Amino acid sequence: MSQTAPASVAAAIEAVLVDLPTQLLVGGAWRDATDGATFGVVDPATERELTRVSDASVADAEAALDAAAAAQHAWAARAPRERGEILRRAYEEVVARGEELATLMTLEMGKPLHEARAEVEYGAEFLRWFAEEAVRIEGRWSVAPNGATRLLTMRQPVGPCLLITPWNFPLAMGTRKIGPAIAAGCTMVVKPAQQTPLTTLALAAILMRAGLPDGVLNVVPSTSAGAISGALMADPRLRKVSFTGSTPVGRTLLHQAADGVLRSSMELGGNAPFLVFEDADLDRAVDGAMVAKLRNMGESCTAANRFYVADAVADEFARRLGAAMAQLRLGHGLDAGVDVGPLIDGRQRDAVVELVEDACVKGARRVTPADRELPERGHFVAPTVLADVPPDAALLREEIFGPVAPIVRFSDEQEAIDAANATEFGLVGFVFTDDLRRAIRVSEALETGMVGLNRGVVSNAAAPFGGVKQSGLGREGGPDGIDEYLVTKYVAIDA
Repeated sequence: MSQTAPASVAAAIEAVLVDLPTQLLVGGAWRDATDGATFGVVDPATERELTRVSDASVADAEAALDAAAAAQHAWAARAPRERGEILRRAYEEVVARGEELATLMTLEMGKPLHEARAEVEYGAEFLRWFAEEAVRIEGRWSVAPNGATRLLTMRQPVGPCLLITPWNFPLAMGTRKIGPAIAAGCTMVVKPAQQTPLTTLALAAILMRAGLPDGVLNVVPSTSAGAISGALMADPRLRKVSFTGSTPVGRTLLHQAADGVLRSSMELGGNAPFLVFEDADLDRAVDGAMVAKLRNMGESCTAANRFYVADAVADEFARRLGAAMAQLRLGHGLDAGVDVGPLIDGRQRDAVVELVEDACVKGARRVTPADRELPERGHFVAPTVLADVPPDAALLREEIFGPVAPIVRFSDEQEAIDAANATEFGLVGFVFTDDLRRAIRVSEALETGMVGLNRGVVSNAAAPFGGVKQSGLGREGGPDGIDEYLVTKYVAIDA
């Protein structure tokens, strides 16, 4: 098993933290929390504290909203080209500092370095995409049907926003929200996840160097997420909230948003079905399953959560997937050759282990070894394949958020579709088939906002990301992404 030498981790920490801000960003100034409070950021692979970050209070968050509200008018009046060029400069610096940002994400979140590098590329693309979208905000001019008036519509920024980002993709979830807000002309208060605030702070510093005016972007890391969001959402100056995280928290935020009739974007939980039909290319399906299940150690809302496999190929698919997972190397993400890092914390690790044990007690069969040796420190779970999973197993209903693949057999297409749709969630589904007609039928029948057809990854900065049912509201990325930060105004003009 991989055990990174403390000296190598220490060297990486020193290299990436030397100039990294660890304070709050309010009104263009880096400052301590009002009461001087801080909290620790921990490496989940070693369980050692990396550094300490200022812990914002409600008063600090209100000061951040003060700054955002004060900057809103002037920022909305900035030329679209200027806003786009700031994003473009930020994109270029993110790319130039890619190795530093990737190392930082590996240290605070745990993902292997090669995955962190891929996230830098993905996250940077949102800055580039919305840099180009900033100059494509269009309105309409038309003649009324009766010819008596002219109809003018325009798109304007919604106003100050609260952006709440998760811990699993610290850079990309930041750029996916911040990019369109900047492009549209909105100011914002960003509340990063407590577990991974460092990448957000690094991104904020890059945007400030790119020329973002003071007060447009304010960052308030905090251990008091509920208190901060509640206070800001009760303030009439706030006009939008965007949240990525669990469905229960999303429901609470929607209740709070209702009081102020806030524009809301919610990217919530998932329970993604992965369907493999008898005509599928099994090699391709296994490769897709490895990506869909193990990207980010399975800690992704788009991770394949339930594998429905046709009877004719179920045993062979389970065998191949199990063999592939058994070869993966666990360890610290900075170690060369590591495929799977730790889960984010002990609570998440224990929850995944409990789901596996529940399925096994109810009759699931382990395809991968149960006694695999794990690193001595860190929140590790061995990649696990379970076959013949019974319908009452909890992991078929709950989001696993770990490297566990439960396989269920099906006998016909409709049975697979019904099983896939039998959930309150509807973020993404994966379909593997070489039958074109079936591909279209099943893609249309799945109750999800996105479908991966013969591929295990759907995320793309140029595509609309989001779900249906309890998986959320609104879309991020693509041409739709900037619409979430704009409102339409109509002007009636005498002819």
